[in-house]
Amino acid sequence: MYYHHMNSRRQFLSFLAASPLAKLYGQDTGGLTDPKDALNIMDFEEAARSKVSIAHWYYMATGVDDDITLKWNHEAYKKIQLRARRLVDVSKVDTKVELFGTTWDSPIFICPCGSQKAFHSDGEIGTAKAAKSRRTLQILSTQTSVPVEEVAQARGEPPWYQMYAPTTWEGVEHMTKRVEAAGCPVLVLTVDLYGGRNTETERRFAKGDKRDCTMCHATARGGGNKKAMFEGIASQGMNSPTTDWKFVDRLKKLTKMKLVLKGLETREDAALAVEHGADGIIVSNHGGRAEDTGHATIECLPEVVDAVKGRIPVLIDGGVRRGTDVFKALALGARAVGIGRPYLWGLGAFGQPGVERVIDILRTEFTLAMRQSGAPSIAQINRSFIV
Repeated sequence: MYYHHMNSRRQFLSFLAASPLAKLYGQDTGGLTDPKDALNIMDFEEAARSKVSIAHWYYMATGVDDDITLKWNHEAYKKIQLRARRLVDVSKVDTKVELFGTTWDSPIFICPCGSQKAFHSDGEIGTAKAAKSRRTLQILSTQTSVPVEEVAQARGEPPWYQMYAPTTWEGVEHMTKRVEAAGCPVLVLTVDLYGGRNTETERRFAKGDKRDCTMCHATARGGGNKKAMFEGIASQGMNSPTTDWKFVDRLKKLTKMKLVLKGLETREDAALAVEHGADGIIVSNHGGRAEDTGHATIECLPEVVDAVKGRIPVLIDGGVRRGTDVFKALALGARAVGIGRPYLWGLGAFGQPGVERVIDILRTEFTLAMRQSGAPSIAQINRSFIV
């Protein structure tokens, strides 16, 4: 009876921790001390929150305006139900996926998230080593706290590189040539922040962090001192509001790397992406950190996939918290599915081992979802498996 009156999972866990049940089972439900003890990836959220500074936590955890899109990115998955097929041999399950000539062990990939040393001293190096150990695709953020060359060394191979375009073409050329020289096979251009954003919740709660932020940041409200990937670039500006499809054409001609556009949500832009020579699309709303439309990425995915018509791969991120979410996204046509905050929770709580455990849990859940649904290979997952 008590459970049905709880408004959220967190409230329920708080109730449980204070109840005799916690003592009965001999554990503190909020005190994860070993990543191996986590039962699902949400277990890492509270563990990380207790270790990461207030300002850094809210920078990562919050969205924009009323945080509607942030919340709905995950909630929308609950509207999609699975149609399981029975009496299918699922003794062997193939989770491998191919992207631009490289085969990965799983369709789950590491999204670009900046300033990872704000969450743990391992930073992007810890994430890179975790991705290497699990043969997982990693996309490195322009806002990385560690240079791309060091991340590539830690991985044993270059990551994909996400670009926030510098405001000058000279800066774009410098950054592009640098990551191409580092061996990055794919350039992921983020296109959803040219209008700016209102990170209201972050600014409100970050006031609770009483440390002197100017020890690490340009101002008391944060803001970057020089980032690793802007070395040699005169201007620190990025994401010019003048950017349009002509920029995509120009960037495409500049590099031999594959060009993926991250942040598209509509059939119209998907068609234009193909027309302008994009090699791939990531359906994304920046984890609810761009504009507060209330439109989840999983809701945008079908129209983008339909517009592309199989000509280029479509990837997705935003709100993925379970292996069944991964299955649902693949059923709607995604080639691969990205995670952001979940692996940052793992990183913030335990460093590299936390990231590895997050990947392991999601892979295990995804494999189980494939078996239970009667789809032993990714190639067999299609819209017939969902309602």
